[in-house]
Amino acid sequence: MEIFKEFTFEAAHRLPHVPAGHKCSRLHGHSYRVELHVRGPVGAHSGWIMDFSDIKEAFAPLHARLDHYYLNEVEGLENPTSENLARWLWQRLRPALPQLSRVVVRETCTSGCIYAGEDEPGSPGAAASSGG
Repeated sequence: MEIFKEFTFEAAHRLPHVPAGHKCSRLHGHSYRVELHVRGPVGAHSGWIMDFSDIKEAFAPLHARLDHYYLNEVEGLENPTSENLARWLWQRLRPALPQLSRVVVRETCTSGCIYAGEDEPGSPGAAASSGG
């Protein structure tokens, strides 16, 4: 079974590696929505996988670092695409939330990214996709 908790934050960014003239090369902002999904067994006694407040607590320092900031100035987010932001969140949350199963980042109502750790070292997806 899987549960999720959703968060929002406001931030500005620009994408430095898009083609010349691309609108995303200019400074702009988004009202980001982030879903953190946690998968695991439902506890026989507790009746839950995890307390939602534990997810909130794990995300709090990241929220404080992202909300109302210029993402390009956050270490590791110099190219803050939705994909890079989802991976950045995963890498920082996974130690505190080992049951993390996916991170969903929405930068608009209709556009976003789902990251499930597939390119992390030791993940099944990484082993399958690495080759020569």
